[in-house]
Amino acid sequence: MKLSRITLALAIAGLSFSAHATNGYFSHGYGMKAKGMAGASTTNTEDAFFGANNPAAAAFAGNRLDLGVDLFSPKRKASRSGSYGGYGGMYNPYGYYDFDGSAKSDSNYFLIPEFGYNKMLNPNLALGVTVYGNGGMNTDYPTTNTFGPGTNLLGGNGRLGVDLMQLIVAPTAAYKIAPNHSIGISPLIGYQRFKAEGLQGFGVMTPSGGNIGYDDAFGYGVRVGYLGKITPTVTIGAAYASKMNFDEFSDYKNLFAEQGGFDIPENYNLGISWQATPALRLALDYQRINYSDVNSVGNAILPNMMNGLGADNGPGFGWDDIDVWKLGVEYKYNKAWTLRAGYSHTDSPIEGNMTCASLANCGETMFNILAPAVIEDHVTLGFTYTRGNGDEVTAAYMHGFKNDVKGYDPMFGGIDKIEMYQNSLGIQYSWKM
Repeated sequence: MKLSRITLALAIAGLSFSAHATNGYFSHGYGMKAKGMAGASTTNTEDAFFGANNPAAAAFAGNRLDLGVDLFSPKRKASRSGSYGGYGGMYNPYGYYDFDGSAKSDSNYFLIPEFGYNKMLNPNLALGVTVYGNGGMNTDYPTTNTFGPGTNLLGGNGRLGVDLMQLIVAPTAAYKIAPNHSIGISPLIGYQRFKAEGLQGFGVMTPSGGNIGYDDAFGYGVRVGYLGKITPTVTIGAAYASKMNFDEFSDYKNLFAEQGGFDIPENYNLGISWQATPALRLALDYQRINYSDVNSVGNAILPNMMNGLGADNGPGFGWDDIDVWKLGVEYKYNKAWTLRAGYSHTDSPIEGNMTCASLANCGETMFNILAPAVIEDHVTLGFTYTRGNGDEVTAAYMHGFKNDVKGYDPMFGGIDKIEMYQNSLGIQYSWKM
């Protein structure tokens, strides 16, 4: 009963805060120990966030409860310069000769809770649950008067932005098929909600011309994993998560491809760790996220625009699949203190096209003003303090280095530029039972 109440409380908390991320709209890591090592977690068995990382790790995690919260701060900016007016072009009724403008997102701080629990039913079988979030497509730009008083960068009325939150509950079962090898499975039960505002220029509005507001959807998928201690000092792991199929956002059937479809893409990760000395452990992870498998995210913009927004092959955000490399180090300074650091790299899923001589990637920067997921490099620091009773306090800090993408705007002319940098600071308390 105690576990049920805690799980429910965390689920409700997850619905109260928009969860945000750094590798596209996936987090750079799940659990503060992983976040302190830049997300290198495929072989980690020291917490209960296996449902988001590698389900097989539950067989080695022991009895524990992990409760954490992250303060996440993404700083986003979008701008357009050299648009039609700059070349003697278009005039509008308000007397503006160009569509240039610049805005910074006003939503800069978010609390992201996460929760994990594990119970060893016997030395070989574990049952647990992980509750975590995705997101990152959250922006809130003020009006810029770009198209006239009270208008925004994309020609709509009032503030411009989107808010996407994804909550995932991952019950997990893991079994040791041999003393040093395990397999695991986590059914993925998802809830997501979304709203957009200021998109009247794209026909996304109520009959009276206002914003639609929040819509929500439920979905499902599965994650499976393997973990093996192949020598006393070397551990390997692998995990695969299917695409999570969600109900459509029916209120946004005229925005997202497939009449409001918005699934979570399939992804997989491989990892290896080396206990170089009794105190020093190195971990390396590779992660692949296949954004192109989700039409509303991966479909190209201009080549599909003639199909119409919301069509099966309608335009998406044009995101590419990405490969993420994560390197982490962990050092046990003494019985009480464990120190961590990490670095990760990926390529932005958004590419700019400066001339649009070809339709490939043309217009991506314009549409991704709504979701400027352009971060490529992260550094992290973290620590765990183990109390005398065995409970742990873990903290992690992340900095996502500033990056920008530029591209020609085929609708309004000129060059669009989207940019972002990030910081996060989180804390987690763990009970060993």
